[in-house]
Amino acid sequence: MNYNIIPENIKKIIEGKPYELDDIGKSNSKIMLFDDFVLKIMPLGMEEEETVQMVRWLSDKVPVPEILAFEQDDEKQYLLMSKVSGEMSCSEYYFEHPDEMVTVLADTLKLLWSIDISDCPRDCGLEQELQKAKRQVEEHLYNLEATEPETFGEGGFKDPEELLQWLFENKPSYEPVLSHGDYCLPNVFIENGKLSGLIDLGNAGIADKWEDIAMCYRSLKHNFDGTYGGKVYADFRPEVLFEKLGIEPDWEKIRYYILLDELF
Repeated sequence: MNYNIIPENIKKIIEGKPYELDDIGKSNSKIMLFDDFVLKIMPLGMEEEETVQMVRWLSDKVPVPEILAFEQDDEKQYLLMSKVSGEMSCSEYYFEHPDEMVTVLADTLKLLWSIDISDCPRDCGLEQELQKAKRQVEEHLYNLEATEPETFGEGGFKDPEELLQWLFENKPSYEPVLSHGDYCLPNVFIENGKLSGLIDLGNAGIADKWEDIAMCYRSLKHNFDGTYGGKVYADFRPEVLFEKLGIEPDWEKIRYYILLDELF
């Protein structure tokens, strides 16, 4: 790593410390994992200032990383955060103890829904997300190789433009809550059977309740069916999430938010 490109106040904290590069997820960011810190280096224009504001707002409500420094130069943004404790919910231990994992995932969703959003600094509602999706399609920023196999082609949508039109024409009813924005297993950390931290909060804010549910359901399904990681856990049912939440699945909304995410 060329430390000369890193802002001086961040370099003083991390220089000489061992780190690993994190390649989990599909972000364009470079993520350096230290023993006690995480440094996220991002291109300009990723709305990271809003994320910093959002994480600081969340800090006394749910366990999130502490913002240690945030700097920008002419090309990049640098976000240095404390490292959350515990293990990712997609660690081998939790694959072997899925009931413990899904209990924490469900309890964390309920915690997010219980938080007062009247002064939440960021609105990530459906209208905003559809406008982002429109820009994704117009600028061809989507990745068709990462989509569900049934989304495009025979029996699915002809192309991203047709999917985008369908999304605008079939907007579901809206249940605003505090949303993580990318509620997938690698972003939820667990310690001693309880939530120990939420990470990757770049899309956190007010959004529809079913967006996080849809992302969590898909993440559970594909982590256990071998799509992510390659190992199949045949006895696991992702539908147990709804049992833990005490709700009936709204499959139309779940499908809608999974399809919306296909364009990102």
